[in-house]
Amino acid sequence: MARRSSKTPSGRGAAGTSSGADVEERILDIDVVDEMQGSFLEYAYSVIYSRALPDARDGLKPVHRRILYQMHDMGLRPERAYVKCARVVGEVMGKLHPHGDTAIYDALVRMAQPFSMRLPLVDGHGNFGSLGNDDPPAAMRYTECRSAPASSLMVESIDEDTVDFSPNYDGSEQEPVALPAAYPNLLVNGSSGIAVGMATNMPPHNLVEVIQAARHLIRHPNADLDALMRFVPGPDLPTGGQITGLSGIRDAYEKGRGTFRIRATVSVETVTARRKGLVVTELPFAVGPEKVIGKIKDLVNAKKLQGIADVKDLTDREHGLRLVIEVKNGFNPEAVLAQLYKLTPMEETFGINNVALVDGQPLTMGLKELLEVYVDHRFEVVRRRSEFRRTKRRDRLHLVEGLLIALIDIDEVIRIIRSSDNAAQAKDALMERFALSEIQTQYILDTPLRRLTRFDRVELESERDRLTEEIEQLTQILDSDAELRKLVSQELAQVSKKYGTPRRTVLLDADAAPVEEVPLQVADDPCRVLLSSTGLLARTADGNADFAEPAARAKHDVIVSSVHATARAEIGVVTSAGRLLRVSVVDLPQLPASASAPALAGGAQLSEFVSLEARERVVCLTTLDESSPGLAIGTASGVVKRVVPDYPSNKEELEVIALREGDAIVGAVELRTGEEDLVFITDEAQLLRYPASQVRPQGRQAGGMTGIKLGDDARVISFTAVDPAAEAVVFTVAGGEETLVGSHGSAKLTPFDQYPRKGRATGGVRCQRFLKGEDHLIFAWAGAAPPRAASRTGAPLSLPEIDPRRDGSGVPLEKAVAVVAGPV
Repeated sequence: MARRSSKTPSGRGAAGTSSGADVEERILDIDVVDEMQGSFLEYAYSVIYSRALPDARDGLKPVHRRILYQMHDMGLRPERAYVKCARVVGEVMGKLHPHGDTAIYDALVRMAQPFSMRLPLVDGHGNFGSLGNDDPPAAMRYTECRSAPASSLMVESIDEDTVDFSPNYDGSEQEPVALPAAYPNLLVNGSSGIAVGMATNMPPHNLVEVIQAARHLIRHPNADLDALMRFVPGPDLPTGGQITGLSGIRDAYEKGRGTFRIRATVSVETVTARRKGLVVTELPFAVGPEKVIGKIKDLVNAKKLQGIADVKDLTDREHGLRLVIEVKNGFNPEAVLAQLYKLTPMEETFGINNVALVDGQPLTMGLKELLEVYVDHRFEVVRRRSEFRRTKRRDRLHLVEGLLIALIDIDEVIRIIRSSDNAAQAKDALMERFALSEIQTQYILDTPLRRLTRFDRVELESERDRLTEEIEQLTQILDSDAELRKLVSQELAQVSKKYGTPRRTVLLDADAAPVEEVPLQVADDPCRVLLSSTGLLARTADGNADFAEPAARAKHDVIVSSVHATARAEIGVVTSAGRLLRVSVVDLPQLPASASAPALAGGAQLSEFVSLEARERVVCLTTLDESSPGLAIGTASGVVKRVVPDYPSNKEELEVIALREGDAIVGAVELRTGEEDLVFITDEAQLLRYPASQVRPQGRQAGGMTGIKLGDDARVISFTAVDPAAEAVVFTVAGGEETLVGSHGSAKLTPFDQYPRKGRATGGVRCQRFLKGEDHLIFAWAGAAPPRAASRTGAPLSLPEIDPRRDGSGVPLEKAVAVVAGPV
């Protein structure tokens, strides 16, 4: 490449000569490779030094430093009012930063985001964006800002000659080369940037931990990395989360480069009555919920992620981040979580690259080197501040001493001044008479006479003593390295105490058991499905729960129906309207295997699984096993039916009996052997017992047959099936229209074997004698002993002692009994 240089004989440019003048030409041949290398190196140095990399002393890039300094210069302190961000950006761009307003505003916004900075440097007011930049910040004409308390620490004592200043881009202003930085900002807030041929990526850390390490290094300059890592075990990210891969962190602290993995903080909760969910409360650093939701939906649509039913973002200002991922029934939440960690941004890798400028040169440093650079910078700042303050106090002491000399003989001072022809003559006379310096003499001449009272002399003497003491203290700091170190350590401790916060990020051992070992889908293990008297439905591992009578009963412990099934099977729910509704067992909440009694406090309401019509209720649960003896059904009008177990799998709803108009099922039981006794009890206190073999099984569409002969206006109030070989009881409660207010009727508990078997369709025998005012049964039940009773709310109740008389009268009840059931 050729470069042409044209000059006139006089040495001026050709444009400045008259036309026709001789022009001397000089052509320089320059290799294009050399030109490109030189130009590129200049550009690379400009990017590295002036834009992309932070200074290791204050941890700031030039744009961040200029913003903080300009806000300090504008007086935007934490206690002042907010101002428009556009005003700050304009001041920074016009005076210090020779780049666009977008870059300045982006840097200002990041310093105000609590999810980006561990200790925010700007106090923002307005929309400054959201995590992961899912919601971008508002324009700078809408948002407002002022300095945060931490920002004041960064510029503290900057006016006391603590740091060097350099000209701005046009030489019209001065800007600091580095800020005093009262805390290790580079480690606390981290930094990221891409320069030419190099980049930096440093995670935030906990302020308290970093300051403890810095103070330890001040006390023990030869401390090794292990000693420092006892204080700084790892990064502390503003968004929390969990860090795995501690070996990578040690590599970064030792060599300046390393990697670790950040996991979201997730808990398994019951998000609906039918489903469990993964509740995300903390995400990896710089990852937003929208990014996670979008990735999950893409993977589900591509069928690469299984077990996800729905994803909801319930984040708000009151509760913070809350991302609810509903898990399909039949899938293990822990295994689904393992898939999410593997396939989505809920687990991310962070690469540490500790590159920062030291004396203008980019260096890759470990934890100790970073702390050493900061501590040395802080030593220099405190040393220069102490020197500045000592000089100021010495100058003031010099003036105070001169004024005290004048006050001792004030009359002579006044005489000399009055006898002088002008101020210069007075100054010379005073300097000669009292041996004062020129500065002291001028200060005396400038002092008003009102300051020369006896009280002011006392004040001046007190100020002289105070200045002398402060000068001695500052001199001691400057002359003693130990005192300097002690002061720096104390100041760091004060910052830690005032601004320190607890650690947010949890450090996990990388050798912990992986979640991937959990099977994805729930195993088809045997279980029992339980229905409580209050309509709660749940399942428990078959054989794991102890169904013996507990020492102390709990609410919801009366189980009115129980069936054996497997976790991935279906069961039937029989209603009083003669319908059988299918329910998937895996949809039911599972009770803990350690349950000491079948109390269903952790169950879900039936309404979550089946839809019932008005006045319709569930009477029992049944398996859909077609090899079983089938259902036995009794209605209010005395009809009995044994249903042939025929349940087509392609129908969600089946009819098990054709009911007459106005009739309803009062009881239904799945027979286990077919040898049980069927028991009817009417409101007229008649009990009929006969073998189930007397009832011929019928198809689902049949209407049944006569089960008990009823009197006029009589109704069946209880139908059950009882194993004749087992110990059983009959419980009845009588009442009437004339029963006293507040009475709950009279109850009787009788052994089942007191009632003889009769033939089907007969009237049965009397089971309770009515007392005065009683004319019908208001409640009845027959089943295996020992019975359990409960109120309408599920609270356990006690029953009266057993009365061996078949047709005896009852005893008054203290509380109303709503349900009675036998052992499970």
